[in-house]
Amino acid sequence: MDQSVAIQESLQSGENCVICVFFVDGRAESRLLGLVQSAKEHAIFIYNHRRMAITADDVSLEDVVPVSLHFAVVEVSSPEELLIVGADTRVRMTYVNEEWEFKLPFGSHSRLFLSKVHKAWSDVCRSPSQVLNFEWINKYYKASRTQGVKLTKFNQHKKTEKSAEKRGTAEKEKAPPKSTVSSTQESREERDDLVRSSSHTASNKAQILAMPQFGLRDNLIKCELLKNEELYTYLEPFSFFLGTYNVNGQTPKESLSPWLSSTLDPPDIYCVGFQELDLSKEAFFFHDTPKEQEWTKAVSEALHPDAKYAFVKLIRIVGIMLIFYVKKEHAEFISDVEAESVGTGIMGRMGNKGAVAIRFRFHNSDICVVNSHLAAHIEEFERRNQDFKDICSRLQFRQLDPSIPPLTIMKHDVVLWIGDLNYRISELDVDKVKDLITRKDFKSLHSYDQLKRQIDEEAVFVGFVEGVIEFQPTYKYDTGSDKWDTSEKCRVPAWCDRILWRGKNIEQQLYQSHMDLKTSDHKPVSSLLEIGIKRVNSEAYKKTFEEIVRNIDKMENECIPSVTLSKREFHFKDVKFMQHQAETLSLFNDGQVPCQFEFIQKPNESTYCKPWLTANPPKGFIAQGATVDIDLEVFVNRSTAPGLNSGKEQIEDILVLHLERGKDYFISVTGNYLPSCYGTSIRSLCQLREPIQDMPQTVLLVLAELSENGDASDDEKALDIPKELWMMVDHLFRNAVQQEDIFQQPGLRSEFSNIRDCLDTGMPDSLPGSNHSVAEALLLFLDALPEPVVPFSFYQQCLECSSNFSQCEKIISVLPQCHKNVFNYLAAFLRELLKNSASNRLDATILATIFASLLLRSPTKQDLSEKRKTQEFFHHFLTLSSS
Repeated sequence: MDQSVAIQESLQSGENCVICVFFVDGRAESRLLGLVQSAKEHAIFIYNHRRMAITADDVSLEDVVPVSLHFAVVEVSSPEELLIVGADTRVRMTYVNEEWEFKLPFGSHSRLFLSKVHKAWSDVCRSPSQVLNFEWINKYYKASRTQGVKLTKFNQHKKTEKSAEKRGTAEKEKAPPKSTVSSTQESREERDDLVRSSSHTASNKAQILAMPQFGLRDNLIKCELLKNEELYTYLEPFSFFLGTYNVNGQTPKESLSPWLSSTLDPPDIYCVGFQELDLSKEAFFFHDTPKEQEWTKAVSEALHPDAKYAFVKLIRIVGIMLIFYVKKEHAEFISDVEAESVGTGIMGRMGNKGAVAIRFRFHNSDICVVNSHLAAHIEEFERRNQDFKDICSRLQFRQLDPSIPPLTIMKHDVVLWIGDLNYRISELDVDKVKDLITRKDFKSLHSYDQLKRQIDEEAVFVGFVEGVIEFQPTYKYDTGSDKWDTSEKCRVPAWCDRILWRGKNIEQQLYQSHMDLKTSDHKPVSSLLEIGIKRVNSEAYKKTFEEIVRNIDKMENECIPSVTLSKREFHFKDVKFMQHQAETLSLFNDGQVPCQFEFIQKPNESTYCKPWLTANPPKGFIAQGATVDIDLEVFVNRSTAPGLNSGKEQIEDILVLHLERGKDYFISVTGNYLPSCYGTSIRSLCQLREPIQDMPQTVLLVLAELSENGDASDDEKALDIPKELWMMVDHLFRNAVQQEDIFQQPGLRSEFSNIRDCLDTGMPDSLPGSNHSVAEALLLFLDALPEPVVPFSFYQQCLECSSNFSQCEKIISVLPQCHKNVFNYLAAFLRELLKNSASNRLDATILATIFASLLLRSPTKQDLSEKRKTQEFFHHFLTLSSS
């Protein structure tokens, strides 16, 4: 949960909590640390907090520390602490004569917090003559006295500042008190020493190639080190145990040792994945589950008994969990550990399906482990393919340097992919499958495996390898036995649970299922891989490093960098809502030296490009004579669609490509956008009796302006509800009221595109695609409305009366007519769905959770308490009738 919401609520207008993080002070008490900005000034706010800070009532201000020339912050973790995997980061913060020392939790968020604090501090140091008065902090000091709270350190800060002001502001900033100069200088020197040691010490190679670098010289060295890696590294084999287990929402009922301790020798690394850890609604909606701790404990107790292991990382999203252990003697060589997750459930958000991943550096090799749970049902192999592609494109790891593009899964030396991939055996009936299993003819059976066929067609897992399957299918069994499914559905056995890998120098030693475990309707699977890991030869590294530096010294300042662009004008034809388009810009370094490029902001603009455009990568390095391809990507989403639909915005932009120590190049990006009902207001759509793409752009612009101004002059001629909304709801009413898992299972991206085109260009008798695709298209339509069904101006009233149904009804009764019609129409349709809950497996809580966030959107960031109130508000209309 984002605790900055609680801090933001405690601030005044014009003040912004940039980022916050939990920390532990010297008394082992937890605090909340926020970087707060007002105009061009920053300060650190230190808060006491309740168990989980949700609103301003949950936090109380303890101290305020201005970020001025008297301020300093430095990481003070010892070398021993730096070697501990997952260790917290010790930080010392000083201001005048005061000093704080605290621990930030391990992870990318803490590093991001420190980087933003360093940037604020660096901005102050670069402009020492700038007048900083921090008058906006005064009110917090005064408030603390009226509330009986004493900000003791803040009081001392103010005395110091005031005495300095008497000597003149300029003198204060140029000649701070002696103790402050000493503290600040020591902090800066200590920080510089840390950077120097991590950059040049041969014993710390795991960090050098991953740490953030800012100058061209540093990037030249980094690039040359990577190019010459074979000169100072050698391969050493390490064993990786990979395990996957769909536990069907069960608790551990038996030891996991037959699975996790099945190898003769203890593996060097364990990566253990679970799916369906918890199938309860509480886990689905609120993401909390006691089963995380239960299964983690079961894993730790079942690791190989002949070795000691260090816990490194755990990540979970709903029921998908991944745990990472390493032998204790190898822990010091693990670095850059990051964990991320992505949901591929309905609208690409729900986490009942999706993936979790952990990436790390082991010695000099970058490794990514993915645990995924893909779409179910035998006929949904295309949906599984789409899930895989979504995970690969959307799951990204933040870099140490926030300005560097995040790492994707495939940008690692080794990728290990485990999970319930849910691919089934097709074209054979259940009796034939069981016959082949009885005869142990797994080769013949495997030829009907959907995953094998999709890999052979290069539809998914291109470049991945799976070992030969010599064990019987791992799904579906009667729980507590080895008997195949005897339920009414009598599922066809399938190899749902799989392990694949991608990379060089990998050999599989074992690939097996574990029939002894009977807790679930799946059997766990394991693979033992021997992976050649790159290790650094310190002497060879030092020699290579020194040679590179000598060569760069000779090269520097001799030549101006230069590149040739493949083209300078790009046109994107017929851009559509949520339909990705990309073109490639190739940069060839035709100069005499390596060069560094970056797309830079134009004057008076906050970003280098319009929000519908992305350059990937936006900055980088090109070796002499090399070529770099940059993808210029156009993608219109709910935030950019309204302006493009109305014609107020166009697909037009100029990119400025800057070469460090070189010139700038200008690249033109143009295109034409096809207007869509997605991202168009309810009021405008009610005025359109013809498809939106048949309307002149001038009409759409006028309608958008009328909608924004609340002009109701044409409402008598308007449709009661948008025809596009009616078409989707009518389709679902006629075809899907008994559809199992409707609004819970995602549709196909290709089918959504066809549905969108039908809505935007005509009035077909029926919509294309599956019921699930139409249902998701409806949710995306509501999500893309510029003004939600319950307009923003009514949002606060809805929260205030969420527990009173009659008050809720009164609010709906005074909505603008077209918004009221849409709300009542959707509520009536959803009540019809609930009448068929025995078939579609829906209940009011599920529908309220899904639809409340779309119908009652917050004009600002929504916290958990608000989210629950909106669900309570809408729940009334699903379960109660008006008197």
